[in-house]
Amino acid sequence: MKVAVSATGTSLDSPVDARFGRCAYFVVADSASMKFEPVENPGGASAQGAGIVTAQMIADKGVEAVLTGNCGPNSYQALNAAGVQVITGVSGTVREAIQSYNEGTYRAADAPNVGSHFGVGASSGTMGRGMGGGTATTLHESPFVQQDSSLVELLKELQRQLDHLRTQVQQVNERIDALHGKD
Repeated sequence: MKVAVSATGTSLDSPVDARFGRCAYFVVADSASMKFEPVENPGGASAQGAGIVTAQMIADKGVEAVLTGNCGPNSYQALNAAGVQVITGVSGTVREAIQSYNEGTYRAADAPNVGSHFGVGASSGTMGRGMGGGTATTLHESPFVQQDSSLVELLKELQRQLDHLRTQVQQVNERIDALHGKD
């Protein structure tokens, strides 16, 4: 079966990227033979519609299943319409993800597991618009959160976001203190 795994790099030992539409690469592989092709994600740098552009590319490659950490509603709908199975809550390396898929560890998602624009911000490394000059972070109250292994990944991501926000608050306070010192 031909699968595509969202990845941060181009090999089987690359970490799985938690983002579908804005991941840097996909590793497209035959799940039985493990022969693979790294593919740069054309949607990763898109200003808008990254998930739909990415889903179309995946469908055009003849992929039957996508393994990723998270998939938003637009991406999910486009993949579903193309007949591509979506597996969310995936982590580890690309190799481990494919092996777990082959072992039947994952089940297909029946809905997106994050809200729109999830991949924009903390995970993408873009600069935020706030005074802290750090990474933009948007937390979504999503009805799509699944109560399975992706919940653990979501909790980890939320903890990373909280840690980042604490750092930003500290930086803002330091800037305020420095500005007060210049009065």
